Amino acid sequence: MTARAIIIGAPRSGSGKTSVTIGILRALTRRGLKVRGAKSGPDYIDPGFHTAATGLSGVNLDSWAMSPSLLNALAAQAADDADFVILESAMGLFDGIPAAQGRTGSAADLARLYGLPVLLVLDVSGQSTTAAAVAKGFATYDPDVHMAGAVLNRLGSERHRRLSGDAIEAIGLPVVGAILRDPTLNLPERHLGLVQAGEYDDLVAHLDRLADMAEKSLDLDAIMALATPLAPAVGDFADALRPPGQRIALAEDAAFSFLYPHVAACWRKAGAEIVPFSPLADQAPDEDCDVCWLPGGYPELHAGTLAAAMNFHAGMARFAAKKPVHGECGGFMVLGEALEDAGGETHRMLG
Repeated sequence: MTARAIIIGAPRSGSGKTSVTIGILRALTRRGLKVRGAKSGPDYIDPGFHTAATGLSGVNLDSWAMSPSLLNALAAQAADDADFVILESAMGLFDGIPAAQGRTGSAADLARLYGLPVLLVLDVSGQSTTAAAVAKGFATYDPDVHMAGAVLNRLGSERHRRLSGDAIEAIGLPVVGAILRDPTLNLPERHLGLVQAGEYDDLVAHLDRLADMAEKSLDLDAIMALATPLAPAVGDFADALRPPGQRIALAEDAAFSFLYPHVAACWRKAGAEIVPFSPLADQAPDEDCDVCWLPGGYPELHAGTLAAAMNFHAGMARFAAKKPVHGECGGFMVLGEALEDAGGETHRMLG
């Protein structure tokens, strides 16, 4: 099976592309299709929502951080067992970092590389026909990035939809969705992005609200017709992160959750054993492990609990005296002397 795919892009963050992406993923899954979510660039949070919406693990495709061979291998793996791959852009469609052509980390890199069409989500609040100028700019900015259709988001009225939609269709870009302004569809955010999927008490209900929106406000059949086959060149996992040890003590809970699924899968495939432990439950790494790995997450939201976890502190000190400990992002912060929580209070960490 080789999936068909489409990129959900936007001019900027906050345009509503995540809600549109999740709504499409959930709605198509409810129709009985095998659908996988993907995310351009570095992002640990949105793929969690993609996974919850579809039941299939989300994937990150990062043209800057990943070698072309690894990128192709991940894309092929994503397409291999799905009917559709819905690829959500990070930030704006063309946003990345200064780098060689095709290596910026932007979703536009993936559109060029795989010949994928883009569905452009436009927040048209505060404008009407001006939206057509924005759409035309996107349609003509890069001839190798094809805008296949547009979704109008945060409309105020039927008249607003008609003015914006007619102007966009007049430049030759089909409008395949129109979403009225509805604050209940917004996903809650915090200081570094969205609240994680696992923190919702009513996650399934919210996913279904977004799917209901997609069924009502988007032409899903037209969107599926716009998608094209995802057929990457041959790649392999030779450049994937190698296991740091034979037995890896991995911190895993609400404070430490940022590990890409393909990293853990490659470790296991290489023969490594992952031994999870929860610092929030005051657990320490298994001393029989070869290395301890503290991934990123939101430890600042749990700083008080981590400071009081004396068994965790003592176990980490014993482990670090003999074996390597790796901390990244939030995990690295916990290795320091102290951590300031979201309320400004300072808590003692591992030192």
